[in-house]
Amino acid sequence: MNEEVIPILRVSDAAVAVAWYERLGFAVRWEHRFGPGFPAFVEVARGEVRLFLSEHEGDARPDTLVYLRVRDVDAVAAEFGVRAEDAPWAREIELRDPDGNRLRIGTPLE
Repeated sequence: MNEEVIPILRVSDAAVAVAWYERLGFAVRWEHRFGPGFPAFVEVARGEVRLFLSEHEGDARPDTLVYLRVRDVDAVAAEFGVRAEDAPWAREIELRDPDGNRLRIGTPLE
């Protein structure tokens, strides 16, 4: 087993959040509910990168910032209709998911 950190993001509707994260190249790995009608807890992955999306109150706060390094930020920017900008360390964009969580996404400059 590899040790890793998996950010937990608070979402109000897991299905809506999953659809948005799929646009970023994430796919659902699993979903858990304690019973019908209970809040969802979902793992999404993009390669080896994982996020937990939780409908459970108290798991995380809205307006969280996660940094995601990708191979081609321009492709992600095109998918979301935004323009990437160069910073001294990377070419970047910033997006907000449907729940207001911020994702700063960048491709390191070589």
